[in-house]
Amino acid sequence: METLKAVFFGPDPQAQMRKCNALIRANTRQLDRDLSQLKALDNKTRMYIINSSKRAQRNPSQAKQANSETKTFARELVRIRKQTSRLNTSRAQLQSVGMQVNEAFSVRKIQGSLQKSTAIMKDVNTLVRMPELQSTMHQLSTELVKAGIIEEMVDDAMPIDDMLESEDLEADEEVDKILQEILQSKLSQAPAKPESPVEEAPVAEPEFEDQEATLEQMRDRLEALKS
Repeated sequence: METLKAVFFGPDPQAQMRKCNALIRANTRQLDRDLSQLKALDNKTRMYIINSSKRAQRNPSQAKQANSETKTFARELVRIRKQTSRLNTSRAQLQSVGMQVNEAFSVRKIQGSLQKSTAIMKDVNTLVRMPELQSTMHQLSTELVKAGIIEEMVDDAMPIDDMLESEDLEADEEVDKILQEILQSKLSQAPAKPESPVEEAPVAEPEFEDQEATLEQMRDRLEALKS
């Protein structure tokens, strides 16, 4: 009986649904890990922006160099936030795919047939071009094709790298907004100065070379999240 069902209806729909859901969960966990790393990078970059700004105020002789550092870190923060936004969008699309896949299998169970979904195909074709998800999304698309939910095709749309390049051209316009947001927020949180001056202990600032090394590490981690 099971052999006849396989001949007429193909693979076990429940097994297919479980495999698809497992791949969707795996992708979701990967995105959650990447988003957690990006959040840590965001916080660290904000800290370096504040430190560089303080150094520019405390040491006029280093102001030019420190201000250059501040803008460099602000540009990195723009990239980090764009990547965070992209991954959050991808996560929402992935959750949408999961709900639509489960709905498609439920309809198949009730009606005994399955109609191909252009909506799922569109989301999958978008997600499969994400470097973070490429491998497992290819596996998911293969399973969805086997199940008859989508057609066997992947759009050759604009590569993610091209999208990032076009966004980088707009990054300079956002740097000032980032600096204004962070530095004004820091000023508003600063405690009022006491009436009688109290000598403060000097605060050790990281050396420029150390910040450059940190910046390189941050860039490497950001690139790793996109590969």
